[in-house]
Formats: sequence, C-alpha cells, structure tokens
Amino acid sequence: MPVNNQKKIVVLGTGGTIAGRSADPADNIGYQAGEVPVGQLVAGLQADRPVDSHGDAIDIVSEQVGQLDSKDMSFAIWQQLAARVQALLADASVQGIVITHGTDTIEETAYFLHALLAPAKPVVFTCAMRPASSRSPDGPQNMMDALTVAGASGASGVTVVCAGRI
Repeated sequence: MPVNNQKKIVVLGTGGTIAGRSADPADNIGYQAGEVPVGQLVAGLQADRPVDSHGDAIDIVSEQVGQLDSKDMSFAIWQQLAARVQALLADASVQGIVITHGTDTIEETAYFLHALLAPAKPVVFTCAMRPASSRSPDGPQNMMDALTVAGASGASGVTVVCAGRI
C-alpha cells in the first residue's frame, strides 16, 4: 500500500502474448500465451518506476484478472475486468490503471471499457508481439510506456499503448 497518500498505478493482467512463455527463447511463434503472472512481469520494472510531477516514484501494484490467450476473451471476463476497473477508478489513491492484454481482442476490450465506464482517470492497455520468454521481448518497454501514460498528469480515458505509440 502507498504511504503518505502516495499515488499508485494498478497493473491488471489478463494474459496474452505479453505474458507468453516458450521452452526455447528463440521461439517467438510456438509459445503459450498467458503463462507468466502479471506480478512477475511487473517485478522486473520496479527499478524504473514512473515519477509524479513532484519527482516522487509512483507505487506500482499488480493483480491477476485473467490468464488467457486473448482470442479466448469472454463476456464473463469483460464483466469481471469492468467491475475491478470501476472499483479502482473510485479509489482516490489510484492515479491510473494499466491492463496487459493480448493483441487479438485488445481493441474490443478497450472499446468495451471506454463505452461502459468513460473513465476520468487513465486506463491504459498494452500488449506485445513477442512472448515474455523471448530473447528480446517487447513487453517490458510497452509496459514502461503504458505506465508513463498512466502516470502522466492530466491523462484520462481509455487508450492503447504499444510499440512506442499511443
């Protein structure tokens, strides 16, 4: 928990390639999506946490909402995700939310939350094209970019951040 009213960004994991794992780091195709827990993905980023407008590090916490290949996303998981996002948006200590997601249905899930919640705080989706077990995974940079957007002063609404673009 943040101390002294420190703001936090919550990273919700749903699976996808960003959480994918393969037995061979050279195999970027024959991996299993949604294998790596979001806490493990976030753990590698703690040293590079984003800072607020005062230069103070923003606390990052993670929660696993789902762990699947996004082609298998369902309305039941959307409902669970929407309920959790809504609760986090109501929490004054939460500055923003990052959601790790697979690329197959990232737009549909982002649109669903945008239409349902119309959030005043940032809800930032991110993904990857190479699994976490890859020799050169793109997920860590995509997560850092998403955390930066979620921590930006004045950011709001649902966005997707991937490959250096919002």
